[in-house]
Amino acid sequence: MNFLRGVMGGQSAGPQPSGADTVQKLCDRVASSTLLEDRRDAVRALKSLSKKYRLEVGSQAMEHLINVLQMDRSDSEIIGYALDTLYNLISNDAEEEEPEENVQKSSSDDLEMQFTEIFIKHQENLTLLLSLLEGFEFHVRWPAVKLLTALLKNLGPQVQQIILVCPLAVSRMMDLLADSREVIRNDGLLLLQQLTKGNAAIQKIVAFENAFERLLDIITEEGMSDGGIVVEDCLLLLLNLMKNNSSNQNFFKEGSYIQRMKPWFEVAEGNSSWSAQKVTNLHLMLQLVRVLVSPVNPPGATSSCQKSAFQCGLLQQLCTILMATGVPADILTETINTVSEVIRGSQVNQDYFASVNAPSNPPRPAIVVLLMSMVNERQPFVLRCAVLYCFQCFLYKNQKGQAEIVATLLPATIDANSISAGQLLCGGLFSPDSLSNWCAAVALAHALQDNSIQKEQLLRVQLATSLGNPPVSLLQQCTNILSQGDKINRRGSKVQTRVGLLMLLSTWMTNCPIAVTHFLHNQTNVPFLTAQISENLGEEEQLVQGLCALLLGICIYYNDNSLENYTKEKLKQLIEKRIGKEIFIEKLAYISKHELYSRAGQKPQPSYSTPEQMLFDHEFTKLVKELEVLITKAVQKSSEDEKKEEEVKKSLEQHDSIVSQYKELIREQDTQLNELKKQVTALTNQNEQSQTTITQQASQIQQLKDQYNLLKIQGKPLDSHHHIHNEAAQINGIQPKADVEEIGRLQEELEELKKQHAILEGQLTEKESIIEKLRTNQTTGSKDTEVCMDNTGDPTTERHKELETLRTLVQTQAAEISQLQSKKQELENQPATMTGAGSGDVDNASALTRITQLENRLSALDDENQKLKGQVKGLTEEKNSLDQQLTSVNSTVVILQTDKSKLQQELMESKKEQDDLLVLLADQDQKIFTLRNKLKELGEPVEDEDDMESGDQDDDDDDEDDLN
Repeated sequence: MNFLRGVMGGQSAGPQPSGADTVQKLCDRVASSTLLEDRRDAVRALKSLSKKYRLEVGSQAMEHLINVLQMDRSDSEIIGYALDTLYNLISNDAEEEEPEENVQKSSSDDLEMQFTEIFIKHQENLTLLLSLLEGFEFHVRWPAVKLLTALLKNLGPQVQQIILVCPLAVSRMMDLLADSREVIRNDGLLLLQQLTKGNAAIQKIVAFENAFERLLDIITEEGMSDGGIVVEDCLLLLLNLMKNNSSNQNFFKEGSYIQRMKPWFEVAEGNSSWSAQKVTNLHLMLQLVRVLVSPVNPPGATSSCQKSAFQCGLLQQLCTILMATGVPADILTETINTVSEVIRGSQVNQDYFASVNAPSNPPRPAIVVLLMSMVNERQPFVLRCAVLYCFQCFLYKNQKGQAEIVATLLPATIDANSISAGQLLCGGLFSPDSLSNWCAAVALAHALQDNSIQKEQLLRVQLATSLGNPPVSLLQQCTNILSQGDKINRRGSKVQTRVGLLMLLSTWMTNCPIAVTHFLHNQTNVPFLTAQISENLGEEEQLVQGLCALLLGICIYYNDNSLENYTKEKLKQLIEKRIGKEIFIEKLAYISKHELYSRAGQKPQPSYSTPEQMLFDHEFTKLVKELEVLITKAVQKSSEDEKKEEEVKKSLEQHDSIVSQYKELIREQDTQLNELKKQVTALTNQNEQSQTTITQQASQIQQLKDQYNLLKIQGKPLDSHHHIHNEAAQINGIQPKADVEEIGRLQEELEELKKQHAILEGQLTEKESIIEKLRTNQTTGSKDTEVCMDNTGDPTTERHKELETLRTLVQTQAAEISQLQSKKQELENQPATMTGAGSGDVDNASALTRITQLENRLSALDDENQKLKGQVKGLTEEKNSLDQQLTSVNSTVVILQTDKSKLQQELMESKKEQDDLLVLLADQDQKIFTLRNKLKELGEPVEDEDDMESGDQDDDDDDEDDLN
């Protein structure tokens, strides 16, 4: 303890120890002391020496400090001292506190890197540090956060890779945002800023740890744009998470977080309290919106965010700021840029922006107010660039907006009492300020971009030059200004005005032969261009020469040969005589070789530090890339090559027409095939329905069979009843009587019985005829049953057996009737015998009994025959109905089979025709391939079919985007 007192304070007698010796003794005390208080005092002393003796403490004490973090976790105070000491060694705070130490200042950066490398050399050190974040003690958690931030600042990528493999590392750092102590929460924001720099994997992990929700809550709690530096830190972290990270951008949009951004931009009208922090916060908020709708994002993600911005009212709120008064210039500029990218390529947003009016009297469209700023040379340069970018984004893929702008220049729509966009553009085009000339020319070029209709409409624009002189066309006035060159005194760059006009004319005449004809109709234009190209001018003029060569090349490539003096061939001869083909192509290449050309082609927004650098437009650079190759080939071709090319093109067109005809024929046949397939499908369905009907009918036959079986079962007890009746009749007998009177009575009754017998004989004859008819019907039914069996199978066979059973039963009954007839004959003989002898009372009684039995039996047989007749009649009707149903089903099946065979035959014929067409197409493709090879040999640009199809697909995608 006395040693520590000597180190920490108080002068002692004798020579003073050096810093290295003191650090060495303190390190020994930390390593060897058994008392926690001694180790804590030694670490505190090392902390106080770590800023002044940074090298000594770092080289000797770092290992001991790490051991303290591992072994003394229970004492938060010593852990806090150790973390503070490590932070002093790794951070650059000591450099700021002691600027007089020049040697230490020059080597401080190297020391930071070295100590950081030593600390992260062992991955478990960083894991140990991350584990300390779990504790809630302020003296441990806060220094740990600061130390992690310093490590990430010094060696961010290496530390990020270690953190990625540490389990729950990001989650522990995200928990810092929920700490109730603002110091730790705010430093946690700084830690996450360093953690998410340039690492997409960590950015995704942080985003899925609910970072967006927490950060937006903090921004709202801190007062949004009126908040302090904490809001700025949250916005910087949000920018880190979403910039160049489409996954996080999509997650932000799908989480409906764009809707929560709208209140950020609710700025009070006429609010003059624009503090520096508020300007910074609002600037970052606008940048965050631009990240979501940036043109470099995937088109689908950008259009989705644009749609959400309009639906939630964010675009409306931004337009309110745009038209508000008292807004600082840098905020207004960034707001214009933000609105530009929110409406770029979105038809709905562009239409809304066209309807926005400035709060003036009378109200003016926002576009007009912005264009007034663009052509006003007293406005800041960055603001004018922002307005130009906004106008370009408004016209991007917006043919409706292009038509509205061009319409303001036409004579029929000009209103003398109001200022229109077209008037402002014309005024800027002919202004003495070169930057206004360039901006107006580029803006007009965007109004004509990829729109041949508006290019032709703009030819109608007439300008009044001076009193007494006739009006001239806009095209003629542009060429007049171009030919005057430096004769007109202008403020700004010497070549800027001419470059802007040449870009306008090149865009105007591209793919517009009518404009080319109007340009060539002026006899002075072509000599001016050839003179400009052939002259040897300075480096600044080389760009103008290149653009003149481009314009002359456009006049050749898009020439329809309507003017005899300036046909394609004559213009090429003029170039060859006056300039030379090689020199012409060399001058044309000056454009793409210019240093500002590649810079303008990187992104759509014009970003230049000075007005003199504004020479190229982004869309114009894409146009030059397309035209340079075409013009070079067009100039190098001879007349014979052109004739051959024209012939090949004509033949190709003919072949294309033939191919198109065959394609149309194939389409028609495909349509017919589809219709036939539909018919086959319909007939197949009908067939299935017919099969279902047959199945149902089979089930009905089975039901009829069951019903017949029931009837058959009911008929058996009747037969047994008859047998019982017959037996009872045979058994019953009558006892003889001896009375003579009784015999006389019996003789009378016998006479009556004879009469009845005659009647019964008549009835028997009728019954026999009925039985014969039944036999005939049974025979016919048997034949029908055999036919039905052939058509339907087993069910009708069973019916045939049942009818045979009935026939057998009838035959049995007929046999019984025959027996009864024989018995009747015997009875007839018995009365004759009785009469001749005059005796036999017992025989008469017996005959009377037998006659009674015969009458009863005949009555029963009559009833049974009637029942059997009814059954046979019913079965015959059922059989007839079944035969009709089977006949209809069989006819339907035959019709379906016939239709199916016809369809198969037609399908085979159509396949043969299609094969013939494919053979013809193969021949045509071979001819086209041969002609394309000839064109390639002649040097003509011939697009491959894959390129053409991909181009068509891109055009279709663009059209779909326009519709969206």
